[in-house]
Amino acid sequence: MTGERRKYVREGEERRREALIAAALELLAEGGMQAATVRAIATRAGVTAGLIRHYFQTKEDLTRAAYQWVMDRMIADNLAVLAGAPPDPTARLAAFVAASLRPPVVDGAAMGLWAGFIHMVRSDPDMREIHRGTYLHYRDQLQQLIAALGLTDDPQTLRRQAIACNAVIDGLWLEGSAIPDAFDPGELERIGLTAVGAMIGADLLSSLPDTEDSP
Repeated sequence: MTGERRKYVREGEERRREALIAAALELLAEGGMQAATVRAIATRAGVTAGLIRHYFQTKEDLTRAAYQWVMDRMIADNLAVLAGAPPDPTARLAAFVAASLRPPVVDGAAMGLWAGFIHMVRSDPDMREIHRGTYLHYRDQLQQLIAALGLTDDPQTLRRQAIACNAVIDGLWLEGSAIPDAFDPGELERIGLTAVGAMIGADLLSSLPDTEDSP
């Protein structure tokens, strides 16, 4: 009974913590950092301001947790495509790149939140560490997919390819999220697949024949 009770308490506390993060993100999306005060977050979450400090010592701690949540969610949405991808290495890389450039990864709300957080990366070491960790998580996955093609086994070449490909994907993601109506359906995926393929010497576009019909 004690074990069950402790498990229930942990799950309940985790849900409350997630509710506070969700409330903070809603307010950030609506009005930016100035709107996400401790009082406003407490009101939105239906709790007292004092309860927030039970889970987060400062507003900055809550802000960092919210940024971590946004970045983890985007990466999880991107990685999910690999679960159903075929075993062929070229097709898996193509699926991963294409998923990076279509919804739900390409999303105006997520981009707005990211933009609200990113200026803090330069001034807050903890925010910078979150940014570094999520960047490397995505880039390392990309590097592993490129390495699986077997076109090179040189670690430095693979690293540089992953950095360059990641930069192209980031740029397309940013524009696609900010002004989605500026692009034809599936256009970002096709551009991304062509550019990444050219940088690593692989034909990715033909490995994903449904890009013409992508949303």
